[in-house]
Amino acid sequence: MNATVPADSADLTIRCAVGMRQVMLDLVPKFEKATNYRVAITFNSSGEIVKGVDSDKTVDIVIIFRSALEHLVAAKKVVESSLTNIAMARVGVAVLKGAAKPDISSPTAFKQAMLNAKTIACPDPARGGASGEYLVRMFERLGIGEAIKSKLVLSDSPENEKAMPGYLVATGKAEIALHQMQELLAVPGIDIVGPLPEEIQTTFIFTAAITTNSKQAEVANALIRFLCTPDAKNTIKIKGMEPVGQ
Repeated sequence: MNATVPADSADLTIRCAVGMRQVMLDLVPKFEKATNYRVAITFNSSGEIVKGVDSDKTVDIVIIFRSALEHLVAAKKVVESSLTNIAMARVGVAVLKGAAKPDISSPTAFKQAMLNAKTIACPDPARGGASGEYLVRMFERLGIGEAIKSKLVLSDSPENEKAMPGYLVATGKAEIALHQMQELLAVPGIDIVGPLPEEIQTTFIFTAAITTNSKQAEVANALIRFLCTPDAKNTIKIKGMEPVGQ
């Protein structure tokens, strides 16, 4: 599902980062049922969403990485007081179901596992996703950026769920997937090796904000409040993320 209803017939239009896809696919229908509001939601990388909001007058809410919102706040494209942290994610490692799991228990072990791998699927940093950009920097810090460059299988269509790193492993296009844990957990046919070692781990905060162009601020506020309810937080946990709240 890329949009629950057509945007031109929706009460609320959302542009959402792909890292929140599994959570929102679960929660949006529940919000619609509870409120009778109609929601149109599409998914892309935070970078692509930021570009779109600069020119798109129809968006009511964006849910993207907190760091990516800085530009929209500075450009007065979103209402700063509406910013609400919703969930936090971490990076994980996955392999084909039943395959041997590499040792990733330490930065040194993880580095060797990457050097041993034939192919590594990860998000394309050129599409403006924070996890893709982070992984490239992390490879450089480990001193293996050049050594593994030819092994990378880049997921360059974040709007297409079946093109994400976990699916590239599930369909035999790569040996190892590196992506946010909640995205990997949603993919059938793969096994989660675990999160990155804490020494090289990072966290991604997903934040909701109402656009300054929104004509549906009341509905938008209702959706954001809904995302902070105990039931929504429980869904966030089930999907492999951590609820953050205000």
